[in-house]
Amino acid sequence: MLKLLHFFSRLFLLTSLCLGIAAPASAATVRVLTVQGAISPASADYLLRGLARAIEDKAHLVVIEMDTPGGLDSSMRDIIKAILASPVPVATYVSPQGARAASAGTYILYASHIASMAPATNLGAATPIELAPGSNDESRPADKPNASKQGASAPSGDAKTRKMVHDAAAYIRGLAELRGRNAEWAERAVREAVSLSANEALKLHVVDLVATDLDDLLKQVNGRSIKLNGQTAILDTTNAVIEHVMPDWRSRLLAVIGDPGIAYILMLLGIYGLIYEFANPGMLFPGVVGGICLLLALFALQVMPISYVGLALMILGVILMIAEAFVPSFGALGLGGLIAFVIGSVMLIDTDVPGYGVPWLLIVPVALTSGVFSFFVVGMAIKARARPVVTGAEEMIGATGEILEDMEQIGWARVHSEQWQVRSSVPLKRGSLVRVRARNNLTLEVEPQQENGHV
Repeated sequence: MLKLLHFFSRLFLLTSLCLGIAAPASAATVRVLTVQGAISPASADYLLRGLARAIEDKAHLVVIEMDTPGGLDSSMRDIIKAILASPVPVATYVSPQGARAASAGTYILYASHIASMAPATNLGAATPIELAPGSNDESRPADKPNASKQGASAPSGDAKTRKMVHDAAAYIRGLAELRGRNAEWAERAVREAVSLSANEALKLHVVDLVATDLDDLLKQVNGRSIKLNGQTAILDTTNAVIEHVMPDWRSRLLAVIGDPGIAYILMLLGIYGLIYEFANPGMLFPGVVGGICLLLALFALQVMPISYVGLALMILGVILMIAEAFVPSFGALGLGGLIAFVIGSVMLIDTDVPGYGVPWLLIVPVALTSGVFSFFVVGMAIKARARPVVTGAEEMIGATGEILEDMEQIGWARVHSEQWQVRSSVPLKRGSLVRVRARNNLTLEVEPQQENGHV
């Protein structure tokens, strides 16, 4: 009897130990990354580092919750490359309801192992926006029934426009063929800028599923087989542990600096700080702050499609507005500088991508502030520099004094209520008024004060 009890106790202990070891293994980890707003270098950095961390921690699935109007092509391609090379399955989920995956978001959706959408969401309009004017109704297949399939939907713009649109169409078609999704509609999304709702996208096999929320998404993908690096993997999300990874301070800082409006303000602060430092050497603070702001602005602008002509016009405008304070031109320099500054600000961001561009609500106040600063503040500073010196050794030059005793060449005089040793080239009598013309250490060179043309 004792042996039987001992056997069962050992069996129970062994079973408990096995269950304890197996329990953590069955709990799959699902990393959730969230992208809201334009696809930018900041969002690309956040997604790439989040995906790399998920690979390192051997997560079972990565879910990208996305709501984007589009973004920069370079950032989009970096994200897609990371998804295609990932050994961890990636599911892109257009969420919440009312969200969209337009332009760059459509490409990312097609590149993902699992493409899903929430109800009342949409995707599409994947034509490069800066090239959109080259696409018109005359280039559509319905208007050219005798044209070839690819040539019918080609844009009617110049060679560069056609080349870029064909490249974008081929890129998204390749992603669609890789994931086994609707390649025909994907190409139309690029060439004709068409869009689809979530239910329509599911019917046309543009996306894999429509899920009401994240739990519904994990329930639907459970048991789904996907191709992963040439092999077939089965997803198991029965007892998935969901980990939301929010952007850290580095990603948030990059997002703030990468905002066109912030970069615009940082650039102006940098320019004005350096100008003020050069005008007043030794101040240090304006130069340090200006240098930091200018470097941050240059970092932000290097990843943006900026117009160097617009940047040059802005710098020229600032220089002309400041020159107005030095060179009296009856407002010609200042007005010209203000116009150049506004035009350059409008031209600075050379793209129509949503989320990029300097808004008029920022350009107008900054332009007016710059004009006021240049016309009045700098002008007042110049006038202050033109005033006579009132302190220091230089202030003694031109001061008047009174001789305290008769003297031939060297004597004493009262200047500014102080007794100074003075030297004169002519004899002076006590009580005579003199003017200081030079200073040598503690001795003043004086000459008789002229009054009404007489000495």
